[in-house]
Amino acid sequence: MAADNIAFNVLKHDLVPEHHLLSEEEAQDVLSKLRVTYDQLPKIRKSDAGIRVLEKIYGPVEEGRIVKIVRKSETAEEFVAYRLVTRG
Repeated sequence: MAADNIAFNVLKHDLVPEHHLLSEEEAQDVLSKLRVTYDQLPKIRKSDAGIRVLEKIYGPVEEGRIVKIVRKSETAEEFVAYRLVTRG
């Protein structure tokens, strides 16, 4: 995997949640399931360390893409959040 070649992969740190870049089809499914539009999603900047690592794995991540973030939780086991990639 390309992420293994990165000098420091922030996504492998214990305190950083999992980040997954969604395909267009997956993004549309999420939006319809949540009954929201793109602009109603919380934002994540393209300059975020997690997004920069995803770019090294998948190539350029354009504005408007959706990232699925999975956080571990003691009470809910895992918490899933979605973020819209914005410039910055």
